[in-house]
Amino acid sequence: MKKIIAIGGGELRERTTLKIDEYIANLAKEHAGGNRANALFIPTASHDFMPYYNTFHKVYTGVFNIKTDVALTVFKEPDMEKMKAKFEKADMIYVGGGDTVFMIEHWKQSGLLPLIEDAYNRGVIIAGLSAGAICWFSDIYTDSAAALGEGDEYAMFKGLGWLDGKISPHYGARMLDFDEIVCYNFDCAYGIEDDAALIIEDGDIVGSISSGGKAYKIERVNGAIQKTEIE
Repeated sequence: MKKIIAIGGGELRERTTLKIDEYIANLAKEHAGGNRANALFIPTASHDFMPYYNTFHKVYTGVFNIKTDVALTVFKEPDMEKMKAKFEKADMIYVGGGDTVFMIEHWKQSGLLPLIEDAYNRGVIIAGLSAGAICWFSDIYTDSAAALGEGDEYAMFKGLGWLDGKISPHYGARMLDFDEIVCYNFDCAYGIEDDAALIIEDGDIVGSISSGGKAYKIERVNGAIQKTEIE
């Protein structure tokens, strides 16, 4: 079964997502069987910011006893054979937050994307926060436009399209603007608050997990917004 755990946001360092992290860690351990689970952290969206990986390591190794590694590709061309070996060992891949559009384009250019897709198709657990949560969807609401100097603070971009749907992370902070976009342009979308995550199996949203936040399905019904909490 293909699984994605999409976390809307939160502070890994402050452990605000710890209930969700525990859920992800248990999935990784289940995937590993009787062996110690391995997690591969991908910090592309934060331009390979190493303190981010160090925080991930402290949580997933220090709290959950999972071995961690990191996939660094931004500042030097990776040895793809060594990188492939990292992916083959992984029971879980965690994609960190940051600049979503940069991350997607860099994955395509660096050759990382086929490795991620192969792992996903093999049933390796995919988890991600913010950029790492929304990139899999067809249409994503992100502030990457500001980083690219294109004007609006938040805007819709095309995601990878592995999952059909429009989505916003940090939904609690972006609710009004995103709801307006949905109301005028789309019939259905998803919003994930900080400290909440969608559980996706074989391309279908099957539930959510909360560490304090909520996830919603947002629909346009007769020109008005209707929200349903995903439980």
